[in-house]
Amino acid sequence: MDVLKQNKAPIYEALQKYKTMRVVPFDVPGHKQGRGNPELREFLGDNCLSVDVNSMKPLDNLGHPVSVIKEAEELAADAFGAHHAFLMVNGTTSAVQAMIMSVCKRGDKIIMPRNVHKSAINALIISGAIPVYVNPGVNRELGIPLGMSMNEVKKVIDANPDAKAIFVNNPTYYGICSDLRKIAELAHRHNMFVLADEAHGTHFYFGDDMPVSAMAAGADMAAVSMHKTGGSLSQSSFLLISSCLSIGHVRQIINLTQTTSGSYLLLSSLDISRRNLALDGENIFAKVTSLAEYGREEINKIGGYYAFSKELSNGDSVYDFDRTKLSVHTRDIGLAGVEVYDILRDDYGIQIEFGDIGNILAIISVGDRALALERLVSSLSEIKRLYMRDKTGMFDHEYINPEVVIPPQKAFYSNQHSVPIRAGAGFVSGEFVMAYPPGIPILAPGERITAEIIDYISYSKAKGSFLTGTEDMMIENIRIVEE
Repeated sequence: MDVLKQNKAPIYEALQKYKTMRVVPFDVPGHKQGRGNPELREFLGDNCLSVDVNSMKPLDNLGHPVSVIKEAEELAADAFGAHHAFLMVNGTTSAVQAMIMSVCKRGDKIIMPRNVHKSAINALIISGAIPVYVNPGVNRELGIPLGMSMNEVKKVIDANPDAKAIFVNNPTYYGICSDLRKIAELAHRHNMFVLADEAHGTHFYFGDDMPVSAMAAGADMAAVSMHKTGGSLSQSSFLLISSCLSIGHVRQIINLTQTTSGSYLLLSSLDISRRNLALDGENIFAKVTSLAEYGREEINKIGGYYAFSKELSNGDSVYDFDRTKLSVHTRDIGLAGVEVYDILRDDYGIQIEFGDIGNILAIISVGDRALALERLVSSLSEIKRLYMRDKTGMFDHEYINPEVVIPPQKAFYSNQHSVPIRAGAGFVSGEFVMAYPPGIPILAPGERITAEIIDYISYSKAKGSFLTGTEDMMIENIRIVEE
């Protein structure tokens, strides 16, 4: 990385220059630097609305960058150790979809763990690619899916030598990493592309003593949620690629779905945040890691809770662990994670990332302070004192291996009809059911609906999980494929 170059933020600098030009706008957006919407201007401020502008010659064009956006891409590639970086303003969802659609066409196989984000399965519906799942191991005590074991990866690759790519979570939502280097080496020996979902791995590129980043591990593409832990605005991300892919082709794929009205608020936030991390990322994430370790240590002192970390590592399905993740198991105090999530938000004014059946996750990042961690710890202690109960009868696992019957695209576009969820047992689902967050499907189109899955959905609803994905907003009915 060229540290001298990384001092630049070309999009931000171009916007600053634009503001001094006193341009009279006869283009979109129609609020005309906020003058047309005083209430919005008062809410967001003059600085924000004055740079919510349209593509123009001095500011470049996201779909075909030739100047300041092109330079920002090159600086991001240098900072992340990639051949090229694309600035994404449709979220990491669009980056994940662009990865899959860049290397897979209709009928092509792609190997992936089943605990992928819904954006990956959505990409299969759009492209017609066929998933070959490596079912992750499951930690029964914590009720969480693990990474992909090398033996399982080898078996699936040997059985599907014609697969075009392998898709890896780096890390999972809970902070668990597979052995990405070995997976990449094995996949490349079989002429397969390696795609990494690094929605929660921005800090791997800049922090010290972190799990290996996708680009350093030899992956061909990585979708990086800069907004999650890198400090940029929500919906802004990077798509990184290696020299094995054509920049022009990947840009064409991105332009199939990404907006033609790229937000300069999002673009400048990526530019500024990249500069911050390139210049001071090691110190920033040392602080983040220290805060997470402090929180973990204090929570484990309470008793009943289990804030897990690197001790889960087994050199295979848990090859490494992201210590910035504050993942906490709650079932031993008799509460589902989603129940603790609700109590923290409703009674203590604390918003954590998510709660599932057995765990909660607090995202620790550059914006956190020790005082906030202390408040979280004291609140969890009080919740245990006030709400602890017998854990008998609680679900003891989270991940259910799916039975894939037909490809996702075929199922999604098939003739379907709606039935009550309980009546769906034995049929093939035509739609998703998932708790959001984390957005990992409980059911996906083309998968068999089983009694175990129905029980899990019912239990999740009863505990207060926010379920989405079905046409029926109440999640009482599900569309099944007509056979």
